[in-house]
Amino acid sequence: MVAGAGTLGLRIALRCALDGFKVRMFDISDEQLEYAQKMQAKLSRSFLKQGTISQQQADLVTQNLIATNDIHNAVEDIDLVSESVIENIEIKKKFYADLTPRLDKGVIVTSNTSFLLASDMLEAIEEPEMFCALHFHDVFTQIIVDVMPHPGTDPRVSDLLMEFGKRISHVPVFVRKENNGYMFNAMLMSILGQAAELLRNDVGSFQDIDRSFMGNFGTPAGPFGMMDQVGLDTVWHILSSRRDDEASLEFAKTIKAFVDRGELGYKTGKGFYDYPGPDFAQPDFLKP
Repeated sequence: MVAGAGTLGLRIALRCALDGFKVRMFDISDEQLEYAQKMQAKLSRSFLKQGTISQQQADLVTQNLIATNDIHNAVEDIDLVSESVIENIEIKKKFYADLTPRLDKGVIVTSNTSFLLASDMLEAIEEPEMFCALHFHDVFTQIIVDVMPHPGTDPRVSDLLMEFGKRISHVPVFVRKENNGYMFNAMLMSILGQAAELLRNDVGSFQDIDRSFMGNFGTPAGPFGMMDQVGLDTVWHILSSRRDDEASLEFAKTIKAFVDRGELGYKTGKGFYDYPGPDFAQPDFLKP
């Protein structure tokens, strides 16, 4: 079961279906489920055209992937839950408190949270030993999946999730000790934080900050383009949770203005950049 059919949830569901797993993709919004299915069909067509998946794999999606807004149907006969609901701890805990009593004993429950810790949500979990963070990045362009147990996670759960990561064409990395942001996101937050500080102090425009990063590292996006890809609502939730970091809270105010306008980045068509075809993706963005 993939809970949450947003930008990342729909991709996790598609990845698992392509690799032969039967998937129930759950969301409370019919509109979001409809959008997710259209995106999944579009992605599948694109992968077929590129030759990165076979027709047989594409056919598996039709057979294996079911979208539903019925929680009773969503939890029937499942072995694993991957949760990708909004990055808000109270909403996540409320979801788990409703979900986990419905599950059969022994079902593995995982959170795809970007920055929260599994141990912070245990009070809402029916079987804490079956709970673990399993964090994906972009799924199709980034192949790392983080397996991060809390101190009470059954070691067999971590072992199974490491194997599961390999089965869905990913490279699993084991996070030995709980850490906000795992490994990559923790490093990325330092980069994004420094970029935000440069912008806040008017050292440069967000476009030139991105140019500086992209031109030196050879990446397809800079810090502000990355924030748009992650989703500015998710960025805001992460920044707002860092209450001991004054710089993060200051930048959170800037991001909140975008969120209040409904400008969440790539998924809404507007953030720091306009989509599709953002400026940083244009051939002349890094030309002299």
